[in-house]
Amino acid sequence: MTETIVAYLRANAEQLDVDMAEALNIPLADLRDQIAQLAASGDVICCRVTRFIEGRKIEGISCRLSCDPPTPARGRKPGVRKDEDTETGLF
Repeated sequence: MTETIVAYLRANAEQLDVDMAEALNIPLADLRDQIAQLAASGDVICCRVTRFIEGRKIEGISCRLSCDPPTPARGRKPGVRKDEDTETGLF
């Protein structure tokens, strides 16, 4: 069962435990046990999250693969500046 969870996370990136249980047709309690085993072995990184969707409070566990870092945000990064000397080619 842990292989299917890892394969699902590899295909769909970071997911909430409720969404994974629904997609994989696994009872939520069983899925949480499997996730705890994967987190203990270091294959998965988990954190507790609270989301508000249409005014409803949803608490769960967000999971992602430990070898899969989140993608960097688009756009310019803070603290990065171009020097005027490097643009003109002068030292």
